[in-house]
Amino acid sequence: MGTFCSVVKFENLQELKRLCHWGPIIALGVIAICSTMAMIDSVLWYWPLHTTGGSVNFIMLINWTVMILYNYFNAMFVGPGFVPLGWKPKNSQDSVYLQYCKVCQAYKAPRSHHCRKCNRCVMKMDHHCPWINNCCGYQNHASFTLFLLLAPLGCIHAAFIFVMTMYTQLYNRAKDRIQYYQLDDDFVFPYDMGSRWKNFKQVFTWSGVPEGDGLDWPVREDCHQYSLTIEQLKQKADKRVRSVRYKVIEDYSGTCCPLNRGIKTFFTSPCTEEPRIRLQKGEFILATRGLRYWLYGDKILDDSVLEGVSRIRGWFPRNCVEKCPCDTETDQAPEGEKKNR
Repeated sequence: MGTFCSVVKFENLQELKRLCHWGPIIALGVIAICSTMAMIDSVLWYWPLHTTGGSVNFIMLINWTVMILYNYFNAMFVGPGFVPLGWKPKNSQDSVYLQYCKVCQAYKAPRSHHCRKCNRCVMKMDHHCPWINNCCGYQNHASFTLFLLLAPLGCIHAAFIFVMTMYTQLYNRAKDRIQYYQLDDDFVFPYDMGSRWKNFKQVFTWSGVPEGDGLDWPVREDCHQYSLTIEQLKQKADKRVRSVRYKVIEDYSGTCCPLNRGIKTFFTSPCTEEPRIRLQKGEFILATRGLRYWLYGDKILDDSVLEGVSRIRGWFPRNCVEKCPCDTETDQAPEGEKKNR
């Protein structure tokens, strides 16, 4: 109930702008269409409301819709929670274990990442979800997970109604990650408490408020508070080593689905909100991952680039670039290139 009240507070009304995005529009449209059609079918064709089965079925459909929308709006409007601007660890010596965010002018707390879309460091960031137009993190993890659980269950019920409706009609007249780096050293996830029940209780509590403060976390006995952030620094350094240098051989305008780069490139455009980058012939790119017809990487900048721009990265068509001769001997493929999507 406390979470619901936080949604309708006056200061959160500005969050209504999150609805003006293709993700929520599609998601809410699908929920509305499925719920409406299931209710209409249940009333007109399957179990009549005056029967016990029909009444229970109709109440269940309404219950699914209410719970799905409740958790969906909580995940969207409550948000993940952000690391305070200017935050630093209590012990200044611990800052050597952390990455520093220049945008937020603060250290990245354990399990936090900077979100390019939200322009803030998000506590316990999982990912930025376009379907809720917000990040999934510390404060809305439970609501987001419940939404992901309830939505398929509600769809299964709705599908059952659809199938039974079609069946009765026919009878009366004659129907949804990932390649990771393989490191030699063993790594134990420090936030796994050793049992699913203990992990479950960290997110789902009777009060609806997750445990902890989003900055400090209980960890396994054989780990410490910065075990994960140290591993992240290792992976970041490893990504630099594995990156492949490419030279741009043809201009690319940065469009999402370029028609002039071939049919296969057009239809295999990455389904992500990550940006595309404009390329000019003669520029150089460090690719870190890729698909069959697309690559993702950082543009190698020189001193002539506008001041204040530190990185330009995003997706670009593979047929616009060629591997530099100096990198052909290593013959290393960008991360994720062999991954099926």
